[in-house]
Amino acid sequence: MPGENLTRDEARERARLLAVDSYDVALDLRSAVGEYTGDGPRTFRSTTTIRFRCAEPGAASFVDLLAPRVTAVRLNGRELAPSAVFDGARIVLDSLAAENELVVDAQCAYSRTGEGLHRFVDPEDGQVYLYTQYEPADARRVFANFEQPDLKARFTFSVTAPRDWTVLGNGAVAEAGPQDAGEGFATTRFAPTEPISTYITAVVAGPYHYVRDHYSRALPDGSALEIPLGALCRASLAKHFDADDIFTVTKQGLDFFHDHFDYPYPFGKYDQAFVPEYNIGAMENPGCVTFREEFVFRGKVTQASYEHRANVILHEMAHMWFGDLVTMEWWDDLWLKESFADFMGAFSLVESTRFTDGWITFANRRKAWAYRADQLPSTHPVTADIHDLEDAKLNFDGITYAKGASVLKQLVAYAGRDAFLEGARRYFKRHAYGNTRLVDLLSVLTETSGRDMAAWSRAWLETAGVNVLTPQATYDAGGHITELSILQEAASAEHPTLRPHRVAVGLYRRDGAAAGETSALVRYARAEVDVDGPRTVVTELTGAERPDLILVNDDDLTYCKVRFDEVSLDTLRAHLGELTDPLARALCWSALWNLTRDALMPARDFLDLVERFAGAETDIGVLQMVQAWAQSALQHYAAPAWREEGGLRAAEGASRELRLAAPGSGHQLAWARFSAQTAATDLDQRLLRGLLDGTARIDGLDVDQELRWTFLASLAAQGAADESLIAAELARDDTASGRRHQVRCLAARPSAGVKAEAWASVVESDALSNAVVEATIAGFAQPSQAELLAPYADRYFAAIERVWRERSIEIAMAIVRGLFPAQGDASTLEAADAWLTGHPGAAPALRRLVLESRDDLARALRGQECDARSAV
Repeated sequence: MPGENLTRDEARERARLLAVDSYDVALDLRSAVGEYTGDGPRTFRSTTTIRFRCAEPGAASFVDLLAPRVTAVRLNGRELAPSAVFDGARIVLDSLAAENELVVDAQCAYSRTGEGLHRFVDPEDGQVYLYTQYEPADARRVFANFEQPDLKARFTFSVTAPRDWTVLGNGAVAEAGPQDAGEGFATTRFAPTEPISTYITAVVAGPYHYVRDHYSRALPDGSALEIPLGALCRASLAKHFDADDIFTVTKQGLDFFHDHFDYPYPFGKYDQAFVPEYNIGAMENPGCVTFREEFVFRGKVTQASYEHRANVILHEMAHMWFGDLVTMEWWDDLWLKESFADFMGAFSLVESTRFTDGWITFANRRKAWAYRADQLPSTHPVTADIHDLEDAKLNFDGITYAKGASVLKQLVAYAGRDAFLEGARRYFKRHAYGNTRLVDLLSVLTETSGRDMAAWSRAWLETAGVNVLTPQATYDAGGHITELSILQEAASAEHPTLRPHRVAVGLYRRDGAAAGETSALVRYARAEVDVDGPRTVVTELTGAERPDLILVNDDDLTYCKVRFDEVSLDTLRAHLGELTDPLARALCWSALWNLTRDALMPARDFLDLVERFAGAETDIGVLQMVQAWAQSALQHYAAPAWREEGGLRAAEGASRELRLAAPGSGHQLAWARFSAQTAATDLDQRLLRGLLDGTARIDGLDVDQELRWTFLASLAAQGAADESLIAAELARDDTASGRRHQVRCLAARPSAGVKAEAWASVVESDALSNAVVEATIAGFAQPSQAELLAPYADRYFAAIERVWRERSIEIAMAIVRGLFPAQGDASTLEAADAWLTGHPGAAPALRRLVLESRDDLARALRGQECDARSAV
């Protein structure tokens, strides 16, 4: 739609011209309940009053609104004809005064895509649930506004909804409380917010299960900080809702951030809503944080899942300061909030909660996301060049989050923890309720650290790519190090930057091996060094005894890919499981996986390491990540001719570890899931069916409803579960989650007719909600069904430009990413290249998605060639 994709230049001009004082937004949500017989989308009334100033009286500007219909527009008392000023995305405002009041009365659409005001009907009880999700620019689907982060204002919301609903916003309910609106409805008016950006305003409404708690803290000035806490989920999930644990982590986080930030939480109450059909993990709306309801665990999960939820809770809480109190000026500096929140989430997790090994998860899981993103052709600096909103949408990626967080972790090692935190404190106080750019943060860090932050920024924030660090050692005749150096390589010719790295280098040897005892691979020497340039000598380790393993970036201080010398790699091939330090072990697993992705280690060798050593992995998060990598190695990087054999070995190993795992443990649950994912024989299928129907049993394994669906999904993909069996499982679990699982299982069946139906439901129709689209794509795109999916490659390239044009960006992204023919071959690469060459005028964001998927496939094919060569 013309005008829907706001550009940075347009936003800058509008910010130069306008200053916004306040919004008064009235949402009439009575239409959310009851039957709907209209032809178009179900809508609600949105009435917005905006008071703003114009620096150049007489100038023209525009307000953003995505709505089916505008019924009235009044500017400074002057009625404007909607048909003349509204084009479906913008309302043109001319002849502005120095002081302006704009009133827009519109019919806005409830969302089925998770963008704007999402409406969900619970299949268990028929209840309606609503919530908003806006980032980066979907507030305009709910009310007329100036949709850019640097036009902050105070917002006053009023919401008319069923009287028995819970209705929440960013702030507290006004003192008068909900007012009767007749016929079972009430109007709730909220107190004005502090100055915030449009994209973090929020409304949550519905018959939610709501649990209350309270946080109190004495402040340095002798006053008390009182924060009402709330946690909510759908009523039908209440039996699974562990609000006590959520509140425990919340209070621990509030303690941590108040201890370190010296700026009291500024937004009054703190609600956390777990909502259905949510597109992302969570959103930092001040005072009303929203999370995907999958964080309400319906069955048994491992401690890694609880750790992940705690990390997300703390990530969003960090945003109250980084992002909400102080907000980036434009999406170029998205990292100013996301990188900091990602880092502070892990930092606070380790230092304030029971999850003291959080840095292991960060090194193993979070950084893997960053490494992948930073090697794509679309890689970009942490501080990016964001031309428009479509660019912004795609930059919520592994670079902005995980690489940025990794770089900040490196900054703490470089500048010092105290200097970093003092810089944060000055940043908050200096820019509270304002907007900032990179230079604003660098200035306070320069003050507090005494370091040249401009040079550091040029190296780490303003260039793209990941460096490779490799050890090189020479020894004397007595077996002592004469020189140990670290070689640094640039990411590529396109990204030639060599960066300063503060790294630790660890030397490890096998203790106990000579005496015939159970050996352990332990660190006996360590040195920290500043790596700068192509070669850096580690003088501190000269004279040390010859190691069995040299681990560069020990303790994970910097952001880099690690390589090994030949002796170290041989040691890991034979003795990886003997590494006693869990972080060192996680770093080695990560480095070995990067070797596999870079086609420097055959996939079958990586899978052999998994088969021999994963069973002894003590950290459950690392184990689950290694299992995911093993799946990827088998499905994408293994030579097709060996894949069947590799699959049989993986299935056999998974089955063995399942039976060896401690009964009732998280490891047993992880191996049960992995065993289902790798099931390859009739015997494997019989076990899964037996566990489902009760004729088979594994001591300690609770086959709860979520695990049942995991088993059934595997059977469905192998053609061993028909529609009637899937329907019977839905009858056991006719819930929102159960229906999504059913859709995935149905689409996973290896049938041409099934695939055609699934394709049509997603690509040719927009009737499905975002969550059902996601489930359908997940079922359709089975890696084991390459031949069945091959005919859809041409159809994919023929459809994606239309999909991008006609569907919302969230759904279009899901389709373009999820249906790319990832199991293709060289001909698929040629088709992707032909599309890119033949569509130079396609939306840049669409081209980026295709280019990224094409690169993933090219990398996989290189890995397959590497794996095939190893068999010769």
